[in-house]
Amino acid sequence: MAESTSPDRTDKNITLDAQDDRWEWRRKIRSDPKKHLIYRIGVGIVGGIFLIAAPLTGWLPGPGGIPLFILGLAILASEFEWAQRALYKVKDWVKVLTTWTGKQPAWLKTLGSIALFCCVLVAIWLYMAVLGVPGWLPNSWETWLHDLPLL
Repeated sequence: MAESTSPDRTDKNITLDAQDDRWEWRRKIRSDPKKHLIYRIGVGIVGGIFLIAAPLTGWLPGPGGIPLFILGLAILASEFEWAQRALYKVKDWVKVLTTWTGKQPAWLKTLGSIALFCCVLVAIWLYMAVLGVPGWLPNSWETWLHDLPLL
């Protein structure tokens, strides 16, 4: 019987076990307790910075904090099992959502795309209503944007 390459999701340890790690350089770090502690602290700090940055940038137009949250979780999942379990849960939710949206009729997908486009336009308009029209836009665009309400 072939050995499974997928990590054990039921293990309740705080950090990943050596057999869960697929990179030799990290296995070497884990062999020295002092280096492992320093590495864990570094991973925790970097991953935590991305997790903290996610809600702080979430209000900006575009994808906002979602990619930063997933990146922070992925960084933490490289060392901590609780983050790895959470990342697997997020991946499972994305698969379910992708499967569900794939089964929807074309008219509903189109309607959803139009609604998303309108939400992005409203977010950009609100951004400019609060902060003003950016000066780096071409003059013709600035003139047109200043004719919009609240700008």
